[in-house]
Amino acid sequence: MLCCMQHHDSPLARLRRGHEDRVLDLLRKHGPLSRGQLGKQSGLSRTTLYDIIAELVTSGAIVVSAPNPALRKRGRPVETLALNPEAGQAIGIDFARRAVHVASVNVAHEVIGSASEPHAADLPWEEQVDIAERLIATLAEGTLRLGALSAIGVGVVGPVGPPGAEVTHANRINGLPGLLGKRFGVPVLLDNNTRLAALAESVWGAAAGDEDVLYLRLSHGVGGGLVVGGSLHRGVDGLSGEFGHITAETAGERCECGGTGCLETVASIGAVLDSYRAAGGRADDIAAFLAASQAGDSVAHAVLRRVGTRIGTVLAAVCNAIGPGVIVIGGELAEAGAALIEPVEEAIGTHILPLSRHRVDLRRATLGEVGGALGGIALVLHESPLLSRYPAQPGPEEHV
Repeated sequence: MLCCMQHHDSPLARLRRGHEDRVLDLLRKHGPLSRGQLGKQSGLSRTTLYDIIAELVTSGAIVVSAPNPALRKRGRPVETLALNPEAGQAIGIDFARRAVHVASVNVAHEVIGSASEPHAADLPWEEQVDIAERLIATLAEGTLRLGALSAIGVGVVGPVGPPGAEVTHANRINGLPGLLGKRFGVPVLLDNNTRLAALAESVWGAAAGDEDVLYLRLSHGVGGGLVVGGSLHRGVDGLSGEFGHITAETAGERCECGGTGCLETVASIGAVLDSYRAAGGRADDIAAFLAASQAGDSVAHAVLRRVGTRIGTVLAAVCNAIGPGVIVIGGELAEAGAALIEPVEEAIGTHILPLSRHRVDLRRATLGEVGGALGGIALVLHESPLLSRYPAQPGPEEHV
């Protein structure tokens, strides 16, 4: 919970924290309420409720306000209680391969703002954190109070397992959680950025309300996430969602993972640009390639058809294994629209089991490049049923 309070983990403290969470949740859902209304809605005794309210007011998590004098009736005015938007804030950061994305919400779950900044590949963590700190300072026109932060949810590239897992990925051993913790002075929760984007799309975006979702992000890398039975799936040591390393071409290019012909060697931004240039096209970056495609460039369309067919074939194989009801495709390459999505859909239809052919809904992601950062916030809030199987608190490596 985002209120700036400290609790011991005794059974009595956990019970009290549950009461506090109930009151805060009611105010979040219904807006300002009187003590009487909170009593009816919460089911707490008058003594317990008033004690909980007193502590929440003292901590600054909620504020008390009298009714408008013009609307006051006879007798004692009824005070209302409401969440204090400045009581606590949660930050989400996505350290993508070539950009930093940040987003922030307050205790009322209101999005304060989001911001992004590109950077060169392989920029040192210290400089990436500098970018994140600068972007965070710009949110809400500089009114973000860093001293009020309660936690930071962080997305990084590559596998991220639970605390203590034997994952040797560079993101886990280069001290990023400690660096962020020292910089901001709050707990840090770390996860794979595409899995966080999948979480965000399933909470607020294209797949909101769906319980079985396959999310694929096509960017400088290719990865994704799975929501299975209403829960975000992490997998052993955080290895779920590595769709970019499923073989798409048996005689294809060597992948940085050590494999051959992985989907990432076909459908990443770099691979698509290489294919386009090899076929005679000219584009310095993904924006130029997308512009050419939108202008009707036949070479760009041929590249997208080939790439889309490979993507659809891989997705069909995954669908046959897990049976999602929704597939969400995001990332910069998805901005190509129908030129990419149509061959993806055709390939899925060709290779998926006939019984599933009309039961899978293919959608474009809606949250854009800040999806991973928003997923980091969802991880911090930890209130979505999608996170019911996730650890509720940072582990020793992330809690600074």
